[in-house]
Amino acid sequence: MVSNDEGARKTREAHGPRERGIDRVLKLLAYLNKAGQPVRLADLPKAIDAPRSTIYDLVGILSDAGILETNGSDNRVYFGKLLYLYGTRYLQENDIIIRGREAVERLSKQTGETSELCVRHRNKQAIVHAAPGSRPLRISSEIGSQVPIPWTASGRLLLSHLPKEEIGRLLEEGDLTLPDGRSVDLEDFARECSEAKKKKLIVTTGLINSFTQCMAAPIWNSNGIVEATICFVLPIDVSEDHKTALGAELVRTAEALSIGNNYLTAAQ
Repeated sequence: MVSNDEGARKTREAHGPRERGIDRVLKLLAYLNKAGQPVRLADLPKAIDAPRSTIYDLVGILSDAGILETNGSDNRVYFGKLLYLYGTRYLQENDIIIRGREAVERLSKQTGETSELCVRHRNKQAIVHAAPGSRPLRISSEIGSQVPIPWTASGRLLLSHLPKEEIGRLLEEGDLTLPDGRSVDLEDFARECSEAKKKKLIVTTGLINSFTQCMAAPIWNSNGIVEATICFVLPIDVSEDHKTALGAELVRTAEALSIGNNYLTAAQ
């Protein structure tokens, strides 16, 4: 069976130059998303390595369609209202996302800890919803942010259905280097992903920084694949009793969110 990622790659290779136009649109949208703020139109050709005339034409077409907006005297470009409407429609139709957002809010209020709902977007983990805890020192979780998958507990669950070879192709240069410069061994990471198929809870400590740990539970879709994760981002020094209670609640929540209780089949 060919995975969605592998099938998409082969399709792109088969189409070759015919997809250059749409590839540039996707590259432009990805760059704006990574920038996280409006970008000057004049800076975009160099940023995405494309001819100025091509980028100006694309921005004009996408702006006319409402996908992008251009504002200010220096023509700063960013996402338009149509993308917000598309995103709203997606949230209305995706049952796991709808119920997961509600669960994140409940968990944060119930426990006082920072809670997140995460998915995989290509080779990154994306936070689709987050609710801050009530601790005096807040742990920031920005909705829409994306981080390399090897940096998180959720990432190991989100790749748990993939073989090592496909995981290696999926990761980009730098994904296996943690923020403090430490390297994650690909063999070890792939093994951890495989082992995650048998687990209802994954905990990682000190990967993104030295003062937090991440606790994640899988949310299974109707095909028995981890579609999302629900997790806590905790201070490094929480008590073991508190950590155990949080883990149990996280697993209960993830099981309730999973479609058709496929988590039981996959965990056996």
